[in-house]
Amino acid sequence: MSKPKVAIYTPMGSANRKFSQLEEAGCELSWGDPEWRRAFGANADNVFAITEGRAAIIGAVMRGFDFTREFLERQTETRLIAKLTIGYDDIDIDAATDLGILVTHSPTEANWGGVAEGTMAMMLALLKKVRERDQYVRNGGWRDDSLAGTYLGARQDGYEGITVGIIGLGRIGSRLCDLLAPWRVKLIAHDPYVDEAKFAHSNAKAVDLETLLRESDVVTIHANLTSETHHLMNEARFELMKPSAILINAARGPIVEEEALFFALEKQKIAGAALDVFETEPLDLQSPLRGLGDKILVSPHMISGNKGASLKPAVPWTIDNTLAALRGELPRHIVNAEAIPLWRKRFGGKNLL
Repeated sequence: MSKPKVAIYTPMGSANRKFSQLEEAGCELSWGDPEWRRAFGANADNVFAITEGRAAIIGAVMRGFDFTREFLERQTETRLIAKLTIGYDDIDIDAATDLGILVTHSPTEANWGGVAEGTMAMMLALLKKVRERDQYVRNGGWRDDSLAGTYLGARQDGYEGITVGIIGLGRIGSRLCDLLAPWRVKLIAHDPYVDEAKFAHSNAKAVDLETLLRESDVVTIHANLTSETHHLMNEARFELMKPSAILINAARGPIVEEEALFFALEKQKIAGAALDVFETEPLDLQSPLRGLGDKILVSPHMISGNKGASLKPAVPWTIDNTLAALRGELPRHIVNAEAIPLWRKRFGGKNLL
């Protein structure tokens, strides 16, 4: 029996040796270009060259490439796409489901916990004017009232503290609530897809989106990118926010309409923004967002990137899921459960190992 073939399209540097477990199990591996994850270069032709005939495909997000229906239709032997990331919006999930290809993701704490911590850092950098104070001193200045920050929590002198509005109360949003709990801020959240008990457990009041935007001093987005959330934050929604409010997007770039955000910041409809993600990545060198100075804090889509963490803890997850699928067994963390009946018909019980 020939060896089952597995493609790893975004090599993980020092973590690559962990994939030797697949070779030890009898798999033949093919590798993509490490630059595909960090920059551009991936396209349908060169990716297909390493994924053609592969029973399983493993990797993270690639810049400039998506698993389209047309591409997936060419993957006639593929039974699994195992993502090293939490997100999977670079895959046409409907197409994968129609073709009986299972897609799994890797919601590791290293990833979603890192996003929550990074969000907290961005929030504090903006509210406490960390960058502005640093630059002011470097330029020879000293104490100045314009450098006053925002006190977050309620105080005994009657100050009520700020209101943080969280859009999306999943793993990241819930962890952010945990991180903010000692700060004694008022937490409100909008998520129509979680149970009411989740709000109570997170000590966050459930509100509709319009109320959240009107009342929040900080609006932070932790929702999935869907047709419903695409350009969720647009001109009309920015009009609802306080002029003193800030926006943080550590979810997916297209959730925020960048042109509307630019004008909201330029015209002082809102006070600031922090973005780890963008509509087009990397951020275009000509993007007007680059000219907004300290009104905006930008990050290269690596808010979960921490030493010893990032995507490396997801490698064992993808290995386990791949071996299960190659044995004809259902893997864990399936994101398109609707594909299971067709997958069972095509691959169930058919062991390639």
